[in-house]
Amino acid sequence: MDEVFKALADASRRRLLDSLNARNGQSLRELCAGLDMARQSVSKHLAVLEAANLVTTVWRGREKLHYLNPVPINAIADRWMSRYDRERAGALADLKTALELEPMGDPEFVYTIYIKTTPERLWQALVDPAFTRRYWGIGFTSDWRPGSPMTWEKDGVTVADPEQVVVAAEPGRRLSYTWHTLTPEFAAAVGLDEETAARLRGERRSTVTFEIEPAGEAVRLTVVHGGFEPGGEIRGMVGQGWPAVLSSLKSLLETGDPLP
Repeated sequence: MDEVFKALADASRRRLLDSLNARNGQSLRELCAGLDMARQSVSKHLAVLEAANLVTTVWRGREKLHYLNPVPINAIADRWMSRYDRERAGALADLKTALELEPMGDPEFVYTIYIKTTPERLWQALVDPAFTRRYWGIGFTSDWRPGSPMTWEKDGVTVADPEQVVVAAEPGRRLSYTWHTLTPEFAAAVGLDEETAARLRGERRSTVTFEIEPAGEAVRLTVVHGGFEPGGEIRGMVGQGWPAVLSSLKSLLETGDPLP
């Protein structure tokens, strides 16, 4: 928490966050162009923001893109929320919601969280249906090889589709797969009305990627969900869903119990 406040105390670092808030997913070159700061200064400030987990990075080929990460803001809001009156709490909640849900100029959803576990156990938690059912309520079945099909199961409803496949699988390092097919049966299992489900079925299929990196006694997990239909509804829905799923995953691995 101290690192977060230290990072936010500097006006130049707040300007960098403002720039990313206006347009998320910028390279170092783009950030330098939008601010009156030397490249070396921007790099140093970004390193402080990354250390505080306020900014997370994703490689696109040879280019390193920078994204706002809402996790520390969530922690601040949760820790001190009860000390404020309803109006101030509402303001903090609006900030939290904006950071988590708004695409902020880029349709990709990017979220980084630190979990006290090992890469091997985190990998198991992502692919073992006995784990995923506990924190997500959904079981996955696949041999977890690139190109292989995967099925989703919830409350006895199983969804399989030729385009519902594993994209990449490096145990303990990286997992990527295409998003599920929203069949009428699955829509009913997750509580969606048919009108909404029909609209969602008309959107392009997205892809989610999990990047796993050791971080001392913890593991840094970055989730990148992209390829959404421009202006579609699925982007907003996964933006609401992922923070809850990942928080429950963290709780399960660190305490043995998922969030209620």
